[in-house]
Amino acid sequence: MQLDLEIHNFYEHLLVEYLVYNKFTEKYDQEFLADISCLALTQLPARYIRHDIDMAFFLEREEREEMNINVAEAIDSAVSFLKNK
Repeated sequence: MQLDLEIHNFYEHLLVEYLVYNKFTEKYDQEFLADISCLALTQLPARYIRHDIDMAFFLEREEREEMNINVAEAIDSAVSFLKNK
């Protein structure tokens, strides 16, 4: 039996959005981006949702801004860690 719950961590969406918007996809290859993503996501809390649109109704503007700041800081930390390895 296959179970398909269609849930995901909202931070994954924010992380990918940040990477694309800030042109990380032009600076780094897929392997490095995957490593950045794994390291950054382990630093962020889980916010599991079924549909991204759900967050639009339940997320305050200030909370969304804080989440974006947290993503940026986690990505910066991950990049620094990987470059120093």
